[in-house]
Parts: sequence; structure tokens; C-alpha cells
Amino acid sequence: MKQALARRNRPHWGAVAVLVTALWAAPLAGAREGVDVGGNSAFSNLVSAEEVESSAAQQYAQMVSAAASKNALGGKDDPQVKRLRAIARRIIPFTLSWNARAKAWTWEVNLLGSNQINAFCMPGGKIAFYSGILQKLKLTDDEVAMVMGHEIAHALREHARERMGKNAATGLGASLLSQVLGLGQVGQTVTHYGAQLLTLKFGREDESEADLVGMELAARAGFDPRAGITLWQKMAAANKGAPPEWLSTHPSGNSRIADIQAALPQVMPLYEQAKKASAAGK
Repeated sequence: MKQALARRNRPHWGAVAVLVTALWAAPLAGAREGVDVGGNSAFSNLVSAEEVESSAAQQYAQMVSAAASKNALGGKDDPQVKRLRAIARRIIPFTLSWNARAKAWTWEVNLLGSNQINAFCMPGGKIAFYSGILQKLKLTDDEVAMVMGHEIAHALREHARERMGKNAATGLGASLLSQVLGLGQVGQTVTHYGAQLLTLKFGREDESEADLVGMELAARAGFDPRAGITLWQKMAAANKGAPPEWLSTHPSGNSRIADIQAALPQVMPLYEQAKKASAAGK
């Protein structure tokens, strides 16, 4: 009898192990050409994609409206806006293999007048470049494509949603299991753990992953992935005096360049295929 009671009250460690594994281990990606970074993090499943994308659309609209009110929004006839949108049109068709949700995204590309060397793509395909990154770094089209591919990769890999999920898991603590099992309101994490999407900080793994996925996107669109090397050389020159890698959440420029060089054999064939297809279509 005592043994039976002991078995009845014993924790279901098998179920807990399965749940923990699901939270920490991403599904493996199938064999394919290009880079292999595995599946999206299961932590993103703790947060509603619809809520995150809706929040992103609202924040993006507010930012664009604020820029327009200050005459800091590039118009549709601005040469740089045309250039950014043309590059985006070439990259976007290749996003679906990375995230099926991208098919339903309402993509937007805007240029914001600012000296910042920065760009972003919010969940749902909301892209913005700051004029500073184009002017100060004097980016070529290939380099712009590398930046854009990198930022789009953050959205496709749902790094913001993953970060919110991790924040939610940390905040929920001991009640996490009951939340995941439907006994709580995990969906509130957009409000409680990630209201301002642009303030979310991505870790080194996210940044490295975005570099690789971005390279592949750019290569498939016919942009030279070797531009990633010159891009980060320019970034390094523009960010002299930045803290060493171990003090930053981002990989150093040298580490990124080394990773890009290591991945070139995986993406250069895609670039060559794209060039051949383009030449054949002319």
C-alpha cells in the first residue's frame, strides 16, 4: 500500500523532461541547400505570433508617422527609398522557406532621417533603414542586401518573440508549467515582457544566426554574399572605441567576418545560380 502511494505521489519526471526538452531544443531543419541553423526556438511558442506582429505594426506606424511629422521620412520618389524597396522586392520571395507566416505579412520598407548607423525589421515584415547607415558607410547594393537580409532574418527566425518567451519563462518561474499547460495567461507576455519591440536586445547567438540566414537570403536574391566582409569592415571602422566582444551581447566584427568567410562555400553556389538565372532571363 505504501509503495502504491509512493508511486502515485511520485513526480512525473518523464513528462517534465519532455516539456523542458521542448522548451530548450529547437526542431531540426531538413536537409537543404544553404546554411543550416536549425529550427526556430520553441520559446517563441509561449507568445502569440499574432499579438507580436500586431504590436509591431502599431509601433512601426507610430514611428513612421512621427518621422513624417518631422519631415524625416523618405518619400516614395526618394532615390534611396526606391533603391531600398527594389532590393527588398528581390529578397522577400525567398523568405517563405524560412517562415511560412511571411506569406501573409504586409511588408513595408521606409527610410528614416537620422544619423544613426542602424536598420531593423520588426515582426511582420516592417523594415526601416536610417539614413546614417547609407550615408556614413556608403553602402553598395550588395552591402545593403546583407544588412537587409540580416534584419529580415531576425523577423523570420522570430527572435523578438523568442526573447519575449524567455522573459516570460523567467518571470513566471515556478508557475511556468501550469502556464504552458493552459492554466494561466501566457499570452499577456507581449504587454508584460515586450511592449517596446525595438528595445529588445538580441544575444550573440541570435546575431550570428541572422548573419548566416541574411547571407543566404541575399545570395538567393542575386547579391554577392562576400559583401558581408566589406560591410563589417566598414562597421568596424565606424565603431572604433567600441567595447571588446566579451563586454557586448553582439559578436565582434572580426568574429562575424570569420563566420561569414566560413559560410561562403554554402552560399556562393546559390549566388552563382541566381546570377545565371538572371542572365538567362534577360
